Amino acid sequence: MGKIVINRQRKQAKYYIEELGNGINLEMVLIPSGDFKMGAPETEIGSSDRERPQHQVTIPFFFMGRYQITQAQWRAVANLPQIQRELKLAPSFFKGDNLPVEQISWYDAVEFCARLSNHTEREYRLPSEAQWEYACRAGTNTPFHFGETITTDLANYRGMDSSYGDGTKGIYRQQTTPVGSFNVANNFGLSDMHGNVWEWCFDDWHSNYQQINADGKAWIEKSHQNKNDYRFRRILRGGSWGYSAQSCRSANRLYNIPGYNNTNIGLRVVCGIVPKNSEGVVSS
Repeated sequence: MGKIVINRQRKQAKYYIEELGNGINLEMVLIPSGDFKMGAPETEIGSSDRERPQHQVTIPFFFMGRYQITQAQWRAVANLPQIQRELKLAPSFFKGDNLPVEQISWYDAVEFCARLSNHTEREYRLPSEAQWEYACRAGTNTPFHFGETITTDLANYRGMDSSYGDGTKGIYRQQTTPVGSFNVANNFGLSDMHGNVWEWCFDDWHSNYQQINADGKAWIEKSHQNKNDYRFRRILRGGSWGYSAQSCRSANRLYNIPGYNNTNIGLRVVCGIVPKNSEGVVSS
């Protein structure tokens, strides 16, 4: 078995804090603009043609949640005025304020962003698929932002019966873990980009990248809006506590209908506007 090399750099990230009330905050990290190669090469273990062809994408700067949305954050926003649809205050099966919210449909996630935007007067939304992968990779081109393999000391996934590359099998926690539990934030300062819960992206599902734009925007078919069948699926990224090691790869893509939810699915938000008085530095 080869030597396992894990990248554990300690960096600083610019961020701002969005106050949601009652002492609940949302930490948004600056993701700098840049170019990257999206997708996986044919040599990457576990990859498929749905992750190809690899292609260069240019991403303008944006802000992204340092963590997956927690149950406390969800409850704070779900208490805000309704925009289009009702939201449950406590939808999650695994209970805990600092656990990621789960059992969230794409429609729920979009409503969450709409309420948050209305409250803050800033545009919050789900990331585009290109934004998500760019943010996850954080300048790397390996299967995971910390290297060629993954272990259950680094992320929450189904490690009991799965490993990746030179990695070993690990433990199966059988549930979500508090956000930020693993001290392996990536070079942009984001935590839990691999595992814990799948994260919705805004894009429609396309079976490969043959016709994708290179501007990093969400890939949406206008005729597909507000549909809820398998012709109009949405993207999920990042892997989950109940899925295999290989599903946590930076390039891996999953899909489901927008009305679907289960205990493996949550969200993370992005924002493209720099708030006033937003200067700040946090060690990651």
